[in-house]
Amino acid sequence: MLPAHLAGLITRTALFAHLDDAQQAALARQLHWMCLPGGQTLFRPGEPADALYLLCSGSLGVFDGPTTLVHQLCAGECVGEMSLLSGNPHRLAVRALRDSELLRLNRSAFEALVERHPGAMLDVARLAVERLMRREHHVEAPDKPRTFAILPVDAEVPARELAMKLARALEPFGHCAVIDARIGAERSSDWFAQREADTRFVIYLDTDGDPLWRHRCLRQADVLLLPARAVETAKPWPEAAPGHPSRARHRPRHLLLLHPAGHVLPGAARRWRAQFSGELTHHHLCNEDDFARVARLVSGHGRGLVLAGGGARGLAHLGALKALREAGQRFDVVGGTSIGSIIGAGVALQWDTDTMMQTYHDAFVRGRPLSDWTLPLVALTRGRRATRMLRAAFGEVDIEDMARPFFCVSTDLTGEDRVVHRRGPLWLWLRASSAIPGVLPPVLHHGDVYVDGALIDNLPTDVMSDDGIAHITAVSIRADVRLRTRLEATATPPWWRLLMNRRDDRGWPGLVSTLTRAAMVNSEEISERCRTLADVLITPSLEHVGMLDWDDWDRAVEAGYRAAVKVLEAQG
Repeated sequence: MLPAHLAGLITRTALFAHLDDAQQAALARQLHWMCLPGGQTLFRPGEPADALYLLCSGSLGVFDGPTTLVHQLCAGECVGEMSLLSGNPHRLAVRALRDSELLRLNRSAFEALVERHPGAMLDVARLAVERLMRREHHVEAPDKPRTFAILPVDAEVPARELAMKLARALEPFGHCAVIDARIGAERSSDWFAQREADTRFVIYLDTDGDPLWRHRCLRQADVLLLPARAVETAKPWPEAAPGHPSRARHRPRHLLLLHPAGHVLPGAARRWRAQFSGELTHHHLCNEDDFARVARLVSGHGRGLVLAGGGARGLAHLGALKALREAGQRFDVVGGTSIGSIIGAGVALQWDTDTMMQTYHDAFVRGRPLSDWTLPLVALTRGRRATRMLRAAFGEVDIEDMARPFFCVSTDLTGEDRVVHRRGPLWLWLRASSAIPGVLPPVLHHGDVYVDGALIDNLPTDVMSDDGIAHITAVSIRADVRLRTRLEATATPPWWRLLMNRRDDRGWPGLVSTLTRAAMVNSEEISERCRTLADVLITPSLEHVGMLDWDDWDRAVEAGYRAAVKVLEAQG
């Protein structure tokens, strides 16, 4: 008689679900149980394929090279079947991301099953090939975490309250169970595997600091959630794994900073992040909305907003944002380039629509940040007005202290190409992201030379996608608004004729407009690819708005509003 838990596992496995009871029983007799501790390798590239593996519990990572995680496997999935079917050596490495239990079907047993049940096992091969093709064409849904460990830094953290709020916020995406030491202590691995099979999400919660239970939470988790009270003095976690990425074994680590005062404490993120090395995401939790946002982000359901550069035409972002907010759209993460990053910063700081309109009207229309012309030895403007405008609008805020996760993109002319800024003074990196070559002086920082991010990536949805954000809304400012003239010339005429031609609206394109548009054209091919990554793409019609025509505020804002409304109406 096939054990009930094993029968259920085989039935839930796509490769074997279509087998009848007798065939499943024959398969089960050939499966051998094995345990793979977190961090250990199942097989390496180039090793011969001698078995396929069915994951019972835990999580496996498929790696291309030492650190690049290309696929994550959860309970009920198989690995190794393609190499077994093809007879070729393994192409990628597979390692346990956390303690895992597997069932192994070796090559001889697989071949015997093929002889006894050729039709059924042929279906297995077909399903394996179809799954491979879906992966290669990116048809499969992205992997989403299922188990979380809440490991507070100390007993002062209200970890149980945090767990309950996160569990409620996860419910729209599937049932969530919370297991603490009282419920889970001294349970068998089969018990934990069954809990994970019965629910979409499991939160493993430590409230007492018991080392054995904390270690169990670490072993069971796909994602580590590390809460701390922002006002406290920063200190390392009791165990080594949260602080060191090599011991976290490629599992995402999220630092949760609790702010009892209801607003972000400046400098807290920097203090607490100093306790870690390697990749780490942090979140500020000040109110109930923040718990829902964190739940979406850590479970792979986050919503992101990306805003493109485009000079004065980027004012259309304000109209698009107004329409999106009227439709109830909210975003968990924000990123952008050039003026898109400047306006996106207001979203990440949670400014309301009226505040954004007033602030940016004062900054761009009344402030005229590009009006401090100078002898063009470095650039046409001195850059002081632009810098003063950004510092007046955003003060001394650091990016890591913003209410919502935020990034902006610049171009490093020293040799690093595109740079994604996630930490440091907000005004400084907004200034770098918008430094149009030839118009604004570059930002010189620690020996590097930074200019406008639009040179390389004017619509950084690729950054947002690589961060694992599930749904991306993008507002794109295209570079195909042409600079036109009715002249035929290769050299500029005397100054008085230039002025006359400009008055007749048939003269040479202005130097500033030429430089601004040239900065965007270089990245237009990349931007075209990035547009395909957006789930919602808004492209305002801005043919009649000049690149630096800040006085066209009303026309640009209205164009953005109309474009967003049209897209939202089309979606129903």
